[in-house]
Amino acid sequence: MRDAGPFLQRLDRIGRFVENATLVTLLVAMMVLAVGQIVLRQFFNTGFIWADELVKLIVLWLAMVGSIAAARDNRHIRIDVLSHLLSDAAIRYIRVIVDLFAAIVCAVLAWHAWRYLQLEIEFQDTVLVDTPAWIAHIVVPSAFALVAYRFVVGAAAGLFGVQLPGRRSDRQ
Repeated sequence: MRDAGPFLQRLDRIGRFVENATLVTLLVAMMVLAVGQIVLRQFFNTGFIWADELVKLIVLWLAMVGSIAAARDNRHIRIDVLSHLLSDAAIRYIRVIVDLFAAIVCAVLAWHAWRYLQLEIEFQDTVLVDTPAWIAHIVVPSAFALVAYRFVVGAAAGLFGVQLPGRRSDRQ
């Protein structure tokens, strides 16, 4: 598997493109829908009854897809007190432990979100008038699973001293 590097870089570029395109599409859709709803209410005394709920769902999707992108680039929220006091090697091993812990937490959250989704399917919950709620909420377990995957990949890279392309280092 000598040629795995270019293949993995291509997969990474494709993943980045899909994530970034999804974020841009969701943001534009949210802005157009919100502004359109304001214009309809102010000037035509009307609006779509489902628009406010859809904007809330788009915010959920933006947050979840954004969390995947943040984990991808190592730009997630973290308390960073020790990086200025410890050596690079010590920071690297602490980072591996923290990434593995974060992966476990995200995996547990993905599992429980999946269980909640099963309840939504069983009780036939709906959103946006009559759309099954699980379709709108599938992003939650999916995003937590992908964030867990990103943390595992980051931990493996830190353990073996590999710098992932586009990933911010701990000292930045």
